[in-house]
Amino acid sequence: MSSQPATSHSGLPPHLDGLAQRTFEPQLHAAREGAAARLSAEPVTSGSDAAPAASRTGLDTTAVLPYAGSKASSRTRGLRAWMMTVPIDVAALLAPLLLSQSYWRGTLANAALTVAIFATGGLYRPRRHVSILDELPSLCGRLLASAAVVAIIAAERHSSVEYVGGFMRGVALSAGLVIVGRALSRALTVVLRRRRWVEHNAIIIGSGPIGLELARLLRRYPQYGLRFVGCVDAASRQGTGALPLIGTLDDLEQLVRLSECEVLVIADPDCLESTLMETLLRPRSSRCDLWAVPRLWGSRSQGGYPDHIGAIPIVKISDISLSGPRWAIKRASDVLFASVALVVLSPVLLLCAIATFIDGGRGIFFYQERIGRYGKPFKVIKFRSMRPVNEQESQTNWSIAHDKRVGPIGRFMRRTSLDELPQLWNILRGDMSVVGPRPERPYFVEKFSAEYPTYAARHRVPVGLTGLAQVSGLRGDTPISDRARFDNYYVENWSLWLDVKVVFRTVTEVFRGGGR
Repeated sequence: MSSQPATSHSGLPPHLDGLAQRTFEPQLHAAREGAAARLSAEPVTSGSDAAPAASRTGLDTTAVLPYAGSKASSRTRGLRAWMMTVPIDVAALLAPLLLSQSYWRGTLANAALTVAIFATGGLYRPRRHVSILDELPSLCGRLLASAAVVAIIAAERHSSVEYVGGFMRGVALSAGLVIVGRALSRALTVVLRRRRWVEHNAIIIGSGPIGLELARLLRRYPQYGLRFVGCVDAASRQGTGALPLIGTLDDLEQLVRLSECEVLVIADPDCLESTLMETLLRPRSSRCDLWAVPRLWGSRSQGGYPDHIGAIPIVKISDISLSGPRWAIKRASDVLFASVALVVLSPVLLLCAIATFIDGGRGIFFYQERIGRYGKPFKVIKFRSMRPVNEQESQTNWSIAHDKRVGPIGRFMRRTSLDELPQLWNILRGDMSVVGPRPERPYFVEKFSAEYPTYAARHRVPVGLTGLAQVSGLRGDTPISDRARFDNYYVENWSLWLDVKVVFRTVTEVFRGGGR
């Protein structure tokens, strides 16, 4: 697969162009028969781990294996929407410094505030239909909001009307340049997409009429930035849907790898939502950008203004795993919090160490194997509250809340969660995060993963010193299904403010002694 396949006049490799023509011609019944004839179990030679998927009935490897996109698109595959817009916005916001350095503090503050407001308002999220006119109302509103905040601060700090007036002229200039820069970047994006220099391979999940229309639109209009490589659906639609399948949902992981797919589009597949979610949470699928056609047409996207492919509304689903800039922000906040907390709480840590020594003698720290992100084991550190009989008891005893071996000091530390403070070191090492699903022992991870299908999905993120489930009252002997539900909600709705809320609620729990 190192050599690039030749492309036809439509921009697709010959074998895919043939597949597309057979797919979209009026004689759909003949196309289905042709696609069914190609569904074979021929071996795959592109990788050792590809053979099992290729041998499954219904996996159309001939339509996927050689596909790698154009040479230009393969080089630009790592580009994301914010990589173009953020530098242009920052350059426009800092442009007044070229005319005068008298207002450099205010200019820098205005640039930082505007970029932050743009980010929270969804102006750096990817879009399928790119148009400056769609963004203009949201863009102008946020520019005015940031300018108003900076103007109020400038008026408070400087009583000179002339000074404030000169500064606000620079702010107005930068706002105008932001709009012009956005218009140019959007026009450039459309040109690059139409020439197929920037595009991402996409698999449509769902083979019904909506999937058929999406496939037709993506093939005909490259300005949406997606190259249709195939369709998957439940096995029940094999040979009965509007589109022939290149595989079923069970094959999605291998198809994502074989086609170098980066985008998944959900278009009303014939399966239960729980089955679809289980498929999307698998490692390779979870790394793809996820878009969906809303079942209730007219639904609005997260950015406050609608997006669409043709006349079909489409919304960007929030990332179902922490990666990219979001992961960098979370990791940076974890390191900052843990470093400050270790310094500020060092007297408390010393007192806890002395109390633990008085209560149980030597060996004030307790090390235990837990399961972290992606199922990786690590050693968690805690203040010792009791001594187990052996390692087997330590790994398999579910709760020691009412164990008589726990002394009064250990019981107090457990109720106030002070025994968890040494885990700040785990956070600095990268084993844990400040907020996340609480770490569990291997024995119980294996047990709960077998009993509760969504339990293993909580390991998409690092485990945490505290978690949303714990501050919501799910500690000790509470249903594991409820904990898993809260943990997965946290992963799928993560934001820095959500972490802040969980930390504040944790502090409240500590002071009222609501621990184990």
